[in-house]
Amino acid sequence: MITIESSHNNLDGVAQKVLRNFWVWSAHHPAIFPLFLIVVTCLSVGAINADFWQLSNLFDILRASVVRGLFALGVLVVLASGGLDVSFTAIAAFVMYTLTLFVVNVVPDLGIVPIFGIAGIMGAGLGALNGLLVSYLRAPALIVTIGTQYMLRGFLLTFIGTALFMNIPSAMDAFGRLNIITATAARGSEIGLPVYFLILILAATVTWWMLKHTLIGRAIFAVGGKPDVAERLGYRVKSVRVFVFAYAGLLAGVAGVIHVTANRLANPFDLAGTELAVIAAVVLGGARITGGMGSVVGTMLGVVLITLVSNVLILVGIPSAWQTAILGAFILFAGLFFSQLDRLAMR
Repeated sequence: MITIESSHNNLDGVAQKVLRNFWVWSAHHPAIFPLFLIVVTCLSVGAINADFWQLSNLFDILRASVVRGLFALGVLVVLASGGLDVSFTAIAAFVMYTLTLFVVNVVPDLGIVPIFGIAGIMGAGLGALNGLLVSYLRAPALIVTIGTQYMLRGFLLTFIGTALFMNIPSAMDAFGRLNIITATAARGSEIGLPVYFLILILAATVTWWMLKHTLIGRAIFAVGGKPDVAERLGYRVKSVRVFVFAYAGLLAGVAGVIHVTANRLANPFDLAGTELAVIAAVVLGGARITGGMGSVVGTMLGVVLITLVSNVLILVGIPSAWQTAILGAFILFAGLFFSQLDRLAMR
């Protein structure tokens, strides 16, 4: 009996040790959580409807992830610094609609590279305004960005235009039609992965390098973790906050132009209401609302997961209302998962 009880105790000890090692490993690799949910979702949908495994669905998911992914990278940087930005869709809408009208009416032959450059500068300027208000007025980031979101949309609709604009510049139209890969689907239709997907890859690579290997990246996480300590260490907290909001604005401006090129129209009402889904993708990827944590890999996996839930579950007959409920369950599950990691890290 003593031997049996001893062996049971040893097994319990081993199981507890394995479980703790798993939690510790997960704390250092938070991207495992969205990856697990992606695998489960794909296997579930694919088992119910074999059409899910078609190449066209993969291209659709990647295409739909571009604008959301650029938004998410900006939100990641802001969250990592301890802030919160909900104005990025308003910045994108303002930039894309204003710039489209300007190019069509003033410089219709402007190339796509200058268009992206102008969009990035406009977005960065509007984002920097958020950063200045947050830093120098010491106002909460959420309140500031809600205010600038409504101001930008109100100004856009009041003074610039409300009409759906389908006559986009020729350079934007041509860029939206370019594909990296073209293939023939099972039903004979031609499908392609657009060139603008490479912009997301480039932005993700630059953001990863910045956060991992530069002084500003270390400053972002330091300010997000403990801003008072970061200031004593010599980091310019105000400058860091202005930078992260400007960076998020730059990505939002570029995303706005891509949205126009992909849809071949400029609608001032577009993108409104997508803020929470983007923030959810970043949180699912392991970032904390309180700041100081987050990764590009986790964020991109979170974006893919959100896109899967939004675009693919219709294949198994799940209505949009239930898709929202499933997304909410994922977010709740993520909160419980990461809070457990935080409790273990504090022991």
